[in-house]
Amino acid sequence: MSSMTLEMPAPRLAWPAWREHGLAIGVAIALHAGLAYVLLHLAHQAPLPTPLATVLTTELISLPAPVVQPPAPVVAEPAVAPPAEAPVEVPAPEQADLAFKRAEQAREEQALRLQRERQQRRAEAQRQERLAREEAARQAQLEAQQLAEARRLEAERVAAANAAAAAARAEAQTASRQYLPIAKQAPDYPAKALERKIEGECTVAYTVNATGRVEDPQVVGNCHPFFVKPSLAAARTFRYQPRVVNGQAVAVANVKNTFSYRIE
Repeated sequence: MSSMTLEMPAPRLAWPAWREHGLAIGVAIALHAGLAYVLLHLAHQAPLPTPLATVLTTELISLPAPVVQPPAPVVAEPAVAPPAEAPVEVPAPEQADLAFKRAEQAREEQALRLQRERQQRRAEAQRQERLAREEAARQAQLEAQQLAEARRLEAERVAAANAAAAAARAEAQTASRQYLPIAKQAPDYPAKALERKIEGECTVAYTVNATGRVEDPQVVGNCHPFFVKPSLAAARTFRYQPRVVNGQAVAVANVKNTFSYRIE
């Protein structure tokens, strides 16, 4: 056997003796276990026809003491420097000027937008105010028209009432005139009544025809016989303004006249 000698630096610490023997015992046990496994495996694969007596001879082999290698020196890992921050890019003068112009343009656009919104709100408020004024004017005009219409109707009603009253007065005047005689002569006082100093009254009813003349005179009520004939004779001489209805003269019946006979 060839041997190789390794020149190593002397270990800093010596291993205890029980560790050296324990390592050799462990190696021997491992060899025996491996040999037994191989034999058992071969016995299962190819059994011999005749069992033979086998003698297992073990020999304790002393191995040289293992060379204890010193632990590897701890090498300090180099410190990793933190990543350097990216340098801040300083804009060029042209870029700064462009950014300033853009910011200024954005401010101007915002100011214009706010101004347009204010103008729109002001215009809307003015429009609403104008609509309110127009509505108020329409309401006032409507109320004025209604008031004027009411006044016109009231004036027409008053005028119609006045006209009706005037017509009634005219008709009343016409009706009263138709009974006013145009010519009316008092009867003669009867001589017999005068001699006997008899006084009294006599009422005569008659019809005034369309020409204003008296027709069919009749004595009504209590009348002294001395006064009947002169009363009827006097009534026949009466003349009246005829009554006119719708432009035509009509007869009026039951016109009465009372004659009074008194001695003075």
